[in-house]
Amino acid sequence: MSRPVIIVDYDPRWPLLFEEEKKLILEIARHKVLAVEHIGSTAVHGLAAKPIIDMMAGVHGSSDADECLPLLARVGYNHVTPEPDNQEWFYCLGKGPHSVGYHLHLIRYRSNHWNKHLLFRDYLRKHPDIAKQYEEVKKRMAEKLGSERETYTESKTSFIESVVAQASERHPQ
Repeated sequence: MSRPVIIVDYDPRWPLLFEEEKKLILEIARHKVLAVEHIGSTAVHGLAAKPIIDMMAGVHGSSDADECLPLLARVGYNHVTPEPDNQEWFYCLGKGPHSVGYHLHLIRYRSNHWNKHLLFRDYLRKHPDIAKQYEEVKKRMAEKLGSERETYTESKTSFIESVVAQASERHPQ
């Protein structure tokens, strides 16, 4: 049985934990990783979230992502989920317990996938009313879906896509 989806209040330590982890990732994989960004709800001040620091590391392509795996394993990224059907998102790596843990997504740098994550994060940062709506969706879905983690993630998709569309209209790339 999987763990239940738990949403906790914003923790002001999350940006600091991200910065520490970013430094560690760049120290070990700087020759392959072009940039590391804090994404997801823990990257938005005041937003309740699952206590997992989501990050994305930009790489040139899948071979660079592959070469990062043994390097990142040395610093605890041992749970590896490949994304073989995606030309822009190569892996999701996990590290640590559920609270506070880390997810590191190896993504093609400046791809559409990369840009959408940043657009969504930045829009929520600039629009606290939309961030609050997102928080309400997440809490409602977590309560309704319990341990159905994949369904929980899928249940947020339409909201996220609507925000990305709205952000794209206001700030075309």
